[in-house]
Amino acid sequence: MGGLKKKVAIRTFGCQMNVADSEQMARVLAADYVLTDRPEEADLLLINTCAIRRKSEEKVLSLLGRLKAFKKRRPGLIIGVGGCVAQQEGERLLKAIPHLDLVFGTHGIYRLPELVKRAEQERTVDIGLSSCFPEAPGHEWPAGRVQTLVTIMQGCNNFCSFCVVPYVRGREFSREPADIEAEVKSFLAAGGKEVTLLGQNVNSYGRGLAEPVTFMELVRRLAALPGLARLRFATSHPKDLSDELIESFGELPALCEHLHLPVQSGSDRILKAMNRRYTREHYLDKVGRLKQVCPELNLSTDLIVGFPGETEEDFQDTLALMREAGFGQSFSFKYSPRPNTRAAEFPDQVPEPVKAERLRRLQAVQDELTLAAHRRLLGQVKEVLVEGPSKKSAGQLCGRLRTNQVVNFTGPQELAGRLAMVEITEAHPHSLKGRWVQEAPAR
Repeated sequence: MGGLKKKVAIRTFGCQMNVADSEQMARVLAADYVLTDRPEEADLLLINTCAIRRKSEEKVLSLLGRLKAFKKRRPGLIIGVGGCVAQQEGERLLKAIPHLDLVFGTHGIYRLPELVKRAEQERTVDIGLSSCFPEAPGHEWPAGRVQTLVTIMQGCNNFCSFCVVPYVRGREFSREPADIEAEVKSFLAAGGKEVTLLGQNVNSYGRGLAEPVTFMELVRRLAALPGLARLRFATSHPKDLSDELIESFGELPALCEHLHLPVQSGSDRILKAMNRRYTREHYLDKVGRLKQVCPELNLSTDLIVGFPGETEEDFQDTLALMREAGFGQSFSFKYSPRPNTRAAEFPDQVPEPVKAERLRRLQAVQDELTLAAHRRLLGQVKEVLVEGPSKKSAGQLCGRLRTNQVVNFTGPQELAGRLAMVEITEAHPHSLKGRWVQEAPAR
């Protein structure tokens, strides 16, 4: 019995970067802990947090409050909070939550084994920032896994006036290309098919490397690897989207016809106040060139409503840009002041009811655009990477198009993990339905 590993449960809040960080937490702890999705069985419970929106912080604090009774029933349970909220709050979080044992920041993942051992003896805080990637542990890929997230850089140097990322993730630094390539190769050797490269601003990849390598060079190197069916990346900053990267969407077969390109606002006045360093015209020009080289490109974006000083005219500019760009999907939020950011001190903060009403109108426009994009796919036969059984439609499979839309379809269960050709038969606001035609041709 002494050789049995303890159990760790990890709850993740936030974006793809946080999902990748949580997976790395499980890897660095693998020598002592096995991952469980049942928190009631865990010896160690980690909460990986996001500080981009105030609502995310509120969810974390609510969960921590509920865990007080959990800890009372199981005094030996170690509870830890990591990620952006931990980096932002540090010692304050430990003082506010008496049943919390460990607070570790965004760069503390690789120190987790030693931090957990310390937390078993005393309450512990570690929010130190570094400027390089530590050597990552080896990967043991789960059987049947066909998609993975690969972090290629950390931090951000842009200091958008609304954004807390530079303060909680630090300045930009890049991971060695050889380490990235080795991770992708091991994933492909285990049967993987789709890789998403992650960074706060992937276009800036290469900073701090001993031998300079640009993001475009990294993309070309990975796209050429045998067995890689699909390559994606997120997130791109519009000001850094190069002509060469735009052209690559028409040149590299592995590069998917999907790009996440956050615009945040359609008003030049608001974009300047946000310190985004591009104009509406600049953004739309890049969208036009992208769709020229890749007509099937599905463009997604981030949008903020109710930024300080935003007028109805500014908001209408955003709605007009949405229609002109033809976004297939958007992630939209009400502006919320973030600690240390310049916008938190701006005058003319927009009242909450106005923000809520604008968000409702914006999301209604996006629903129209998404449904129109889905309807254009009706009757077409498209390649789907089958992720497994559908969570919403019993007896069906679920997967994604190269353009990133979700498809639920009927077909043999053994298709899970494979590429399949599916005819799109129904278009809905948030998903598609289809009928299996055949397996996709081998590449």
